[in-house]
Order: sequence, then structure tokens, then C-alpha cells
Amino acid sequence: MPAASIRVFTDDSAEPRVRGFLHQPETPTGQALVLTHGAGSNAAAPLLVALAGVFTTAGFTVLRCDLPYRQSRPYGPPGPGDAARDRAGLSNAITTMKKIISGRIFLGGHSYGGRQASMLCAEQPELVSGLLLLSYPLHPPRKPDQLRTLHLFNLRVPTLFVHGARDPFGSLAETESALKLIPAKTMLLPVAGAGHDLGFKGKARRQDLPQEVLKEFINFL
Repeated sequence: MPAASIRVFTDDSAEPRVRGFLHQPETPTGQALVLTHGAGSNAAAPLLVALAGVFTTAGFTVLRCDLPYRQSRPYGPPGPGDAARDRAGLSNAITTMKKIISGRIFLGGHSYGGRQASMLCAEQPELVSGLLLLSYPLHPPRKPDQLRTLHLFNLRVPTLFVHGARDPFGSLAETESALKLIPAKTMLLPVAGAGHDLGFKGKARRQDLPQEVLKEFINFL
């Protein structure tokens, strides 16, 4: 048997349905991580693929899932009315993983996906055991007054933020301030020199980042 198996995965038992890629480790720990993408991207994003690989090697069952808006159309960002349905899709993905594994389930997302994940967990604090937020979009670029932090006051889930030092959606200082709003255990993993893509733009790959995220995530939770 290979070190990990990866297969296309769908679950049509609930609406919106769950669609993505399921990574199953050779030696599972009973823990799972649901990962989702940012606006304009999909479950095949290189950052998600790299993270799924290292987490699976560590024994996590990982589901990289397409948000419902991406299932509806192959290109483009989510629309103004997509957010609630995207959160429902993440909730369904977690329900699906509970049928597969017996241990703790964690939820992670890049940018828009992370924002929806955090909003979902603010609404349902018992849903998962922890959050992994990659490049959380604190505000639109060059609009620091339009903060997306209101729900953080209700986020009671341990949360690890991974954030680039050159991210136009929020500086490290702004992210540190946002962490103070959360009434739960938090940690910030800064990524030197990285922008919103965390060093995974085009063919570029930041080779050390996935392992560093895994290490910090395990130590944190």
C-alpha cells in the first residue's frame, strides 16, 4: 500500500454537496483536516495540495474541498450571495468526515475560504477542534478601514493564523491586533517575505512552509 492514497471524492447526501479530493494516510491517527481554497481558486490550489501532503504523512485524513460557489462555476470569485451557502458546504464536509474518522476534526482555509471557516465556527463553536487560517483577509487591499473582524469576538475555537509579512489584505501588526479579539487560544505564524499567496504563486513553491505549518499546528493543538 502506498504511503497515502488520494482520490476524487463526492458526497451527495446533503445540499450543498461535498466535492473534492480525499487523502487517506497509510497509518491514520484518527484525526482529520478539511481544507478549502480562496476566492478565484479551487481545491487543486498548490498550497492546499502541499499542506494535504504533509498532514497526510503525519497521519491526518485530509479532505481538500471545493466550496459550493466553485462547484457551480469553474472560474471567477464568489458572488455577494454565496457566503452562507459556502459555509453550509463546509459544515456538510465536516459532517462527511465524521462518518470517516473517529477522532478530532480540524478546519482550514486560505483567504476567503478561511474567512468562511472562521465565520462558521463563530456560529457553531463545537463544530471542530481547531482552525487553520491561511492568509486571513482582514480587509481589502488599501482599505484598512473595512475590517472583517466582527465575528472574531464570538470565535471560541483554538486558531492558528499563517500570514505573510507582505500581505496586502492585512499586515502582521493588524493580524496580531485581530488575534486579541478572539476569546480562545490563538497563535500567529508569520511568513517572512511572503504575500497573500504565502509563496505559492504560479510555479513557485515555498518548500519549507508546509512542514513548518504542520509542526506549529501539532504543537499548538
